[in-house]
Amino acid sequence: MNLSKVAGALILAGMVCASYAADGDFALKGNVQTQVTKSIADEDNNFSSGWIRANVGGQYKSENLDGTIMLRIFAPEFGNTIEGKKFDKILADLYWVNYKWVLGENDKMNLKIGRWKTDWSQSTHYGTYVDKDLTKRGLWMRDYSHNALELGWIHGLNSLNVMVAAKDGNANQGYVRVEDDMKFTFPLEMKVAYRSNAVDVVQNSAYLTHRIAAYASYNLVPAFRVYGEYACVYTQEDDELDPDAKNYIAPESKYYKPGEYYQPFYLGLDFAPSAGILNTLMSNLMVEWEYINRRDNLYQVTEQTYDDWAWTVAWVKKVGSSKLQFSVYSENEMTDVGLAFRLTSTIK
Repeated sequence: MNLSKVAGALILAGMVCASYAADGDFALKGNVQTQVTKSIADEDNNFSSGWIRANVGGQYKSENLDGTIMLRIFAPEFGNTIEGKKFDKILADLYWVNYKWVLGENDKMNLKIGRWKTDWSQSTHYGTYVDKDLTKRGLWMRDYSHNALELGWIHGLNSLNVMVAAKDGNANQGYVRVEDDMKFTFPLEMKVAYRSNAVDVVQNSAYLTHRIAAYASYNLVPAFRVYGEYACVYTQEDDELDPDAKNYIAPESKYYKPGEYYQPFYLGLDFAPSAGILNTLMSNLMVEWEYINRRDNLYQVTEQTYDDWAWTVAWVKKVGSSKLQFSVYSENEMTDVGLAFRLTSTIK
Protein backbone atom coordinates (compact mmCIF):
# COMPACT_ATOMS: atom_id res chain seq x y z
CA MET A 1 0.00 0.00 0.00
CA ASN A 2 1.40 3.40 -1.00
CA LEU A 3 0.77 5.64 2.01
CA SER A 4 1.61 8.86 0.17
CA LYS A 5 -1.16 8.22 -2.38
CA VAL A 6 -3.65 7.30 0.34
CA ALA A 7 -2.77 10.40 2.37
CA GLY A 8 -3.04 12.59 -0.72
CA ALA A 9 -6.46 11.18 -1.60
CA LEU A 10 -7.74 11.66 1.94
CA ILE A 11 -6.48 15.25 2.07
CA LEU A 12 -8.06 16.09 -1.29
CA ALA A 13 -11.35 14.51 -0.27
CA GLY A 14 -11.33 16.39 3.02
CA MET A 15 -10.63 19.76 1.39
CA VAL A 16 -13.31 19.20 -1.26
CA CYS A 17 -15.87 18.30 1.42
CA ALA A 18 -14.81 21.34 3.40
CA SER A 19 -15.39 23.66 0.46
CA TYR A 20 -19.07 22.71 0.49
CA ALA A 21 -19.49 23.09 4.24
CA ALA A 22 -21.49 26.09 5.39
CA ASP A 23 -19.85 26.47 8.78
CA GLY A 24 -16.25 26.82 7.60
CA ASP A 25 -13.93 29.58 6.44
CA PHE A 26 -11.27 29.31 3.75
CA ALA A 27 -8.47 31.89 3.54
CA LEU A 28 -5.40 32.34 1.40
CA LYS A 29 -2.12 32.52 3.30
CA GLY A 30 1.31 33.63 2.24
CA ASN A 31 4.56 35.30 3.19
CA VAL A 32 7.92 36.26 1.75
CA GLN A 33 11.03 35.37 3.77
CA THR A 34 14.59 36.61 3.45
CA GLN A 35 17.44 35.06 5.43
CA VAL A 36 21.21 35.48 5.50
CA THR A 37 23.90 34.06 7.78
CA LYS A 38 27.51 35.09 8.24
CA SER A 39 30.28 33.22 10.00
CA ILE A 40 32.95 35.62 11.26
CA ALA A 41 35.57 33.02 10.32
CA ASP A 42 34.30 32.88 6.72
CA GLU A 43 36.46 35.42 4.90
CA ASP A 44 35.79 34.07 1.39
CA ASN A 45 32.11 35.04 1.09
CA ASN A 46 29.98 38.11 1.73
CA PHE A 47 27.39 35.81 3.33
CA SER A 48 27.90 32.25 4.47
CA SER A 49 24.38 31.42 3.24
CA GLY A 50 21.33 33.27 2.04
CA TRP A 51 18.04 33.00 0.17
CA ILE A 52 14.72 34.65 -0.61
CA ARG A 53 11.63 32.46 -0.76
CA ALA A 54 7.85 32.59 -0.80
CA ASN A 55 5.34 30.46 1.10
CA VAL A 56 1.84 30.41 -0.33
CA GLY A 57 -1.27 28.30 0.17
CA GLY A 58 -4.66 28.09 1.79
CA GLN A 59 -6.17 27.23 5.15
CA TYR A 60 -9.65 25.97 5.95
CA LYS A 61 -11.23 26.03 9.42
CA SER A 62 -14.55 24.73 10.68
CA GLU A 63 -15.98 23.13 13.79
CA ASN A 64 -15.26 19.60 12.64
CA LEU A 65 -12.47 19.94 10.07
CA ASP A 66 -9.29 21.96 9.59
CA GLY A 67 -6.98 21.78 6.60
CA THR A 68 -3.84 23.43 5.25
CA ILE A 69 -1.92 23.24 1.99
CA MET A 70 1.27 25.33 1.67
CA LEU A 71 3.84 25.50 -1.11
CA ARG A 72 7.40 26.79 -0.65
CA ILE A 73 8.98 28.51 -3.67
CA PHE A 74 12.64 29.38 -4.18
CA ALA A 75 13.97 31.46 -7.10
CA PRO A 76 16.36 29.80 -9.61
CA GLU A 77 19.39 31.29 -7.85
CA PHE A 78 18.37 29.53 -4.64
CA GLY A 79 16.70 26.51 -6.23
CA ASN A 80 17.64 23.46 -8.27
CA THR A 81 20.56 23.08 -10.65
CA ILE A 82 19.92 20.28 -13.15
CA GLU A 83 22.47 19.50 -15.86
CA GLY A 84 24.04 22.90 -15.35
CA LYS A 85 20.78 24.85 -15.66
CA LYS A 86 19.04 26.64 -12.81
CA PHE A 87 15.32 26.16 -12.20
CA ASP A 88 12.74 27.30 -9.67
CA LYS A 89 12.37 24.92 -6.75
CA ILE A 90 8.79 24.40 -5.58
CA LEU A 91 8.26 22.18 -2.54
CA ALA A 92 5.08 20.70 -1.13
CA ASP A 93 5.96 22.04 2.32
CA LEU A 94 2.79 21.44 4.36
CA TYR A 95 -0.47 19.66 3.62
CA TRP A 96 -2.80 18.13 6.16
CA VAL A 97 -6.40 17.66 7.23
CA ASN A 98 -7.53 17.44 10.83
CA TYR A 99 -10.89 15.84 11.66
CA LYS A 100 -12.32 16.92 15.03
CA TRP A 101 -14.97 15.49 17.36
CA VAL A 102 -16.42 16.84 20.60
CA LEU A 103 -16.85 13.99 23.09
CA GLY A 104 -18.11 15.94 26.07
CA GLU A 105 -17.78 19.16 28.01
CA ASN A 106 -14.04 18.73 28.58
CA ASP A 107 -13.02 16.14 25.98
CA LYS A 108 -12.23 16.36 22.27
CA MET A 109 -10.62 13.98 19.78
CA ASN A 110 -8.97 14.62 16.44
CA LEU A 111 -7.41 12.66 13.59
CA LYS A 112 -4.70 14.42 11.60
CA ILE A 113 -3.40 13.11 8.27
CA GLY A 114 -0.73 14.58 6.01
CA ARG A 115 2.59 16.38 6.35
CA TRP A 116 3.32 18.94 9.05
CA LYS A 117 6.08 20.24 11.27
CA THR A 118 6.92 20.12 14.96
CA ASP A 119 9.18 22.65 16.64
CA TRP A 120 9.67 23.18 20.38
CA SER A 121 12.49 25.70 20.02
CA GLN A 122 12.03 29.27 21.21
CA SER A 123 14.76 31.36 19.60
CA THR A 124 14.73 28.71 16.80
CA HIS A 125 18.33 27.71 17.53
CA TYR A 126 18.17 24.90 20.08
CA GLY A 127 15.75 22.25 21.24
CA THR A 128 13.28 19.82 19.63
CA TYR A 129 15.71 17.04 20.54
CA VAL A 130 13.02 14.38 20.19
CA ASP A 131 12.94 14.95 16.42
CA LYS A 132 15.96 16.78 15.07
CA ASP A 133 19.45 15.62 14.18
CA LEU A 134 21.67 16.82 17.05
CA THR A 135 24.31 18.07 14.62
CA LYS A 136 21.83 20.65 13.28
CA ARG A 137 21.90 24.05 14.98
CA GLY A 138 21.55 27.63 13.95
CA LEU A 139 18.68 29.88 12.96
CA TRP A 140 15.53 27.87 12.14
CA MET A 141 17.32 24.53 12.06
CA ARG A 142 15.11 22.69 14.55
CA ASP A 143 11.74 22.32 12.83
CA TYR A 144 11.07 18.80 11.59
CA SER A 145 8.52 17.51 9.04
CA HIS A 146 6.43 14.36 9.51
CA ASN A 147 4.47 12.34 6.94
CA ALA A 148 2.06 10.86 9.37
CA LEU A 149 -1.27 9.89 10.83
CA GLU A 150 -1.90 11.23 14.33
CA LEU A 151 -4.67 10.62 16.86
CA GLY A 152 -5.15 13.35 19.46
CA TRP A 153 -7.12 13.67 22.67
CA ILE A 154 -7.72 16.97 24.45
CA HIS A 155 -8.91 16.87 28.05
CA GLY A 156 -9.24 20.27 29.68
CA LEU A 157 -5.83 21.95 29.38
CA ASN A 158 -4.04 18.70 28.51
CA SER A 159 -3.36 17.51 24.96
CA LEU A 160 -2.10 14.00 24.10
CA ASN A 161 -1.05 13.04 20.54
CA VAL A 162 0.03 9.63 19.23
CA MET A 163 1.63 9.62 15.78
CA VAL A 164 2.69 6.92 13.33
CA ALA A 165 4.93 8.33 10.61
CA ALA A 166 6.29 6.86 7.39
CA LYS A 167 9.62 7.65 5.73
CA ASP A 168 8.89 5.84 2.47
CA GLY A 169 5.87 5.06 0.31
CA ASN A 170 5.64 1.45 1.50
CA ALA A 171 5.75 2.32 5.21
CA ASN A 172 8.71 -0.03 5.63
CA GLN A 173 10.59 2.73 7.42
CA GLY A 174 9.14 5.06 10.00
CA TYR A 175 8.62 5.79 13.65
CA VAL A 176 6.15 6.19 16.48
CA ARG A 177 5.93 9.51 18.31
CA VAL A 178 3.93 10.32 21.45
CA GLU A 179 3.63 13.85 22.85
CA ASP A 180 1.79 15.20 25.88
CA ASP A 181 1.32 18.97 26.15
CA MET A 182 0.32 20.19 29.60
CA LYS A 183 -0.88 23.69 30.42
CA PHE A 184 -1.94 24.95 33.82
CA THR A 185 -4.08 27.69 35.33
CA PHE A 186 -0.85 29.47 36.33
CA PRO A 187 1.90 30.52 33.83
CA LEU A 188 3.53 27.09 33.46
CA GLU A 189 3.67 24.95 30.34
CA MET A 190 5.23 21.49 30.06
CA LYS A 191 5.73 19.04 27.20
CA VAL A 192 7.02 15.48 27.23
CA ALA A 193 7.58 13.32 24.17
CA TYR A 194 8.88 9.91 23.17
CA ARG A 195 9.97 8.77 19.72
CA SER A 196 11.30 5.46 18.45
CA ASN A 197 11.91 3.99 15.00
CA ALA A 198 9.59 1.11 15.86
CA VAL A 199 8.25 0.87 12.29
CA ASP A 200 11.75 0.11 10.97
CA VAL A 201 11.99 -3.25 12.73
CA VAL A 202 8.72 -4.67 11.34
CA GLN A 203 10.12 -5.42 7.86
CA ASN A 204 13.81 -4.70 8.38
CA SER A 205 16.82 -5.55 10.48
CA ALA A 206 17.54 -2.35 12.42
CA TYR A 207 18.70 -1.01 15.75
CA LEU A 208 16.08 0.69 17.89
CA THR A 209 16.82 4.26 18.93
CA HIS A 210 14.79 5.74 21.78
CA ARG A 211 14.41 9.51 22.20
CA ILE A 212 12.79 11.03 25.27
CA ALA A 213 12.47 14.80 25.74
CA ALA A 214 10.89 17.17 28.24
CA TYR A 215 10.28 20.92 27.91
CA ALA A 216 9.13 23.46 30.50
CA SER A 217 8.35 27.18 30.39
CA TYR A 218 7.46 29.44 33.33
CA ASN A 219 6.72 33.17 33.53
CA LEU A 220 8.48 34.60 36.56
CA VAL A 221 6.72 37.94 35.93
CA PRO A 222 4.72 38.99 32.85
CA ALA A 223 7.80 40.24 30.97
CA PHE A 224 10.30 37.52 32.02
CA ARG A 225 10.07 33.85 31.13
CA VAL A 226 12.50 31.01 31.83
CA TYR A 227 12.40 27.85 29.77
CA GLY A 228 14.45 24.81 28.88
CA GLU A 229 14.51 21.35 27.40
CA TYR A 230 16.24 18.09 28.36
CA ALA A 231 16.49 14.87 26.36
CA CYS A 232 18.05 11.44 26.39
CA VAL A 233 18.85 9.70 23.09
CA TYR A 234 19.85 6.02 23.34
CA THR A 235 20.44 3.35 20.70
CA GLN A 236 19.62 -0.12 21.97
CA GLU A 237 22.19 -2.90 21.71
CA ASP A 238 21.28 -6.09 19.82
CA ASP A 239 23.94 -8.80 19.59
CA GLU A 240 21.86 -10.84 17.12
CA LEU A 241 21.51 -8.07 14.56
CA ASP A 242 23.59 -8.55 11.39
CA PRO A 243 24.62 -5.30 9.61
CA ASP A 244 25.37 -7.38 6.50
CA ALA A 245 21.82 -8.72 6.26
CA LYS A 246 19.97 -7.93 3.04
CA ASN A 247 17.18 -6.07 4.85
CA TYR A 248 19.49 -4.16 7.21
CA ILE A 249 18.95 -0.41 7.38
CA ALA A 250 21.41 1.91 9.08
CA PRO A 251 20.36 4.18 11.96
CA GLU A 252 18.85 7.53 11.00
CA SER A 253 21.99 9.40 12.10
CA LYS A 254 25.55 8.10 11.93
CA TYR A 255 26.17 8.86 15.61
CA TYR A 256 23.35 6.48 16.66
CA LYS A 257 25.65 3.67 17.72
CA PRO A 258 24.50 0.68 19.81
CA GLY A 259 25.02 1.25 23.52
CA GLU A 260 25.75 4.98 23.19
CA TYR A 261 23.55 7.73 24.55
CA TYR A 262 23.48 11.52 24.51
CA GLN A 263 21.84 13.86 27.01
CA PRO A 264 21.40 17.31 25.42
CA PHE A 265 19.76 20.19 27.25
CA TYR A 266 19.43 23.94 27.00
CA LEU A 267 18.22 26.77 29.22
CA GLY A 268 16.84 30.11 28.11
CA LEU A 269 15.58 33.47 29.34
CA ASP A 270 13.03 35.48 27.36
CA PHE A 271 12.46 39.19 27.97
CA ALA A 272 9.23 40.39 26.28
CA PRO A 273 8.32 43.99 27.22
CA SER A 274 4.68 44.82 26.49
CA ALA A 275 4.82 48.61 26.79
CA GLY A 276 7.11 51.64 26.85
CA ILE A 277 10.31 52.39 25.00
CA LEU A 278 11.60 48.82 25.37
CA ASN A 279 8.54 47.47 23.56
CA THR A 280 9.26 49.94 20.76
CA LEU A 281 12.78 48.57 20.48
CA MET A 282 11.99 44.85 20.72
CA SER A 283 9.27 42.26 20.98
CA ASN A 284 11.55 39.61 22.48
CA LEU A 285 15.15 39.31 23.60
CA MET A 286 16.26 35.71 24.21
CA VAL A 287 19.47 34.35 25.71
CA GLU A 288 20.14 30.61 25.56
CA TRP A 289 22.85 28.13 26.60
CA GLU A 290 23.02 24.59 25.20
CA TYR A 291 25.03 21.55 26.33
CA ILE A 292 25.51 18.23 24.53
CA ASN A 293 27.81 15.71 26.16
CA ARG A 294 30.62 14.53 23.87
CA ARG A 295 29.51 16.82 21.03
CA ASP A 296 32.72 15.89 19.16
CA ASN A 297 31.41 12.34 18.78
CA LEU A 298 28.36 13.56 16.85
CA TYR A 299 30.46 14.71 13.90
CA GLN A 300 33.09 11.92 13.92
CA VAL A 301 35.82 14.09 12.45
CA THR A 302 39.35 14.78 13.66
CA GLU A 303 40.22 17.96 11.74
CA GLN A 304 37.74 20.09 13.72
CA THR A 305 36.89 20.34 17.41
CA TYR A 306 33.45 21.10 18.84
CA ASP A 307 32.73 22.52 22.27
CA ASP A 308 30.09 20.77 24.37
CA TRP A 309 28.61 24.16 25.26
CA ALA A 310 26.99 26.60 22.84
CA TRP A 311 25.21 29.97 23.22
CA THR A 312 22.92 32.33 21.34
CA VAL A 313 21.37 35.78 21.77
CA ALA A 314 18.29 36.50 19.64
CA TRP A 315 16.48 39.82 19.08
CA VAL A 316 12.94 39.72 17.65
CA LYS A 317 10.78 42.65 16.58
CA LYS A 318 7.27 42.52 15.12
CA VAL A 319 6.29 45.52 12.99
CA GLY A 320 2.77 45.32 11.60
CA SER A 321 2.58 42.20 9.45
CA SER A 322 6.37 41.76 9.41
CA LYS A 323 8.73 40.01 11.81
CA LEU A 324 12.46 40.66 12.08
CA GLN A 325 14.91 38.39 13.86
CA PHE A 326 18.64 38.95 14.38
CA SER A 327 20.77 36.36 16.16
CA VAL A 328 24.36 36.15 17.38
CA TYR A 329 25.49 32.64 18.24
CA SER A 330 28.47 30.33 18.71
CA GLU A 331 29.38 27.85 16.00
CA ASN A 332 31.76 24.89 16.37
CA GLU A 333 33.52 26.41 19.37
CA MET A 334 32.35 28.94 21.94
CA THR A 335 34.61 31.59 20.47
CA ASP A 336 33.43 31.02 16.87
CA VAL A 337 30.79 33.69 16.28
CA GLY A 338 28.04 33.57 13.68
CA LEU A 339 25.37 36.09 12.72
CA ALA A 340 21.93 35.47 11.21
CA PHE A 341 19.06 37.67 10.09
CA ARG A 342 15.55 36.79 8.89
CA LEU A 343 12.70 39.01 7.68
CA THR A 344 9.23 37.50 7.29
CA SER A 345 6.55 39.62 5.61
CA THR A 346 3.05 38.16 5.84
CA ILE A 347 0.61 38.58 2.97
CA LYS A 348 -3.07 37.84 3.54
